[in-house]
Amino acid sequence: MLRWRGLDDVPPGWGRCVVTIGVFDGIHRGHAQLVSAAVRAAAERGVPSVLMTFDPHPSEVVRPGSRPPQLSTLRRRADLAQEMGIDVFCVIPFTPTRAAQSPEEFVHDVLVEELHAAEVIVGDNFTFGHKAAGTVAMLQELGERFGFEVTALSLFGEHAVTFSSTYIRSCVASGDVELAAEALGRPHRVEGVVVHGERRGRDLGFPTANVAPPEGSAIPGDGVYAAWFTVLKSGDAPDGMSIGQRYMASVSVGTNPTFSGRNRTVEAYVLDVDTDLYGQHVAVDFVSRLRGMESYDSLDSLVQAIGDDVDRTRSILGAAE
Repeated sequence: MLRWRGLDDVPPGWGRCVVTIGVFDGIHRGHAQLVSAAVRAAAERGVPSVLMTFDPHPSEVVRPGSRPPQLSTLRRRADLAQEMGIDVFCVIPFTPTRAAQSPEEFVHDVLVEELHAAEVIVGDNFTFGHKAAGTVAMLQELGERFGFEVTALSLFGEHAVTFSSTYIRSCVASGDVELAAEALGRPHRVEGVVVHGERRGRDLGFPTANVAPPEGSAIPGDGVYAAWFTVLKSGDAPDGMSIGQRYMASVSVGTNPTFSGRNRTVEAYVLDVDTDLYGQHVAVDFVSRLRGMESYDSLDSLVQAIGDDVDRTRSILGAAE
């Protein structure tokens, strides 16, 4: 799969293609419908499929400070798109100039002049152009003018629930990672670099990896979770671990009330692994919420609770393997 950053990466002599457009945060099951449709349509036409997304999130440019929590990194979105068969992952830098483009200018300059779209596939609530003035109906009219087809899909799941990143963010924020996974089609992932923490877990017999996600990441609500822990490709694998291999982990999200903590942290106790993880780029895939964040009167009570969390994590993730 080709990965383009901006339209300057479009190669000379680029021909027709099928384009699907959106922010695609999370690449959830609704997005997967768009991607699959684009891949199929491109195969039928014998042309490449292009997924077009934007960075930063358009709301950050239009209303600074309003960017919603991010469900997935750009790299994660690209990896998922590649797994789904997309030929080109195209990131359009979303600038004030881009935000000021009229719907007609966006279609002419980007879809027609640069990408030579033969077909454009979007959700039926798709909007585009300055102040989101462009609608699917307008896109279809412009397609007739410029010679490309438009397909709009209704992105519904079971029970007529619309798949949306907004819905998934609300599930994640409330700690309902099971519902989030149902809409995503996979567990919600938080990536980050392992940094030094307070080292309390090691003193208690449960050494944790303190994961520092990128600013603005969608972090599950406070609590303890069963999760999969994966070291991503960023250098040499830690002793006793393999890059890309997933490991069971009990993960605490919150402020550590037993120790009067103030900063929210994501701390993963990786089961059956005792190695230095500092500096590693890792992923935590949240599978199930075990309990809320609680304060304990004694360290013995805390250790007992953590031991119970570990047992439940083994049971839940063992059944999922």
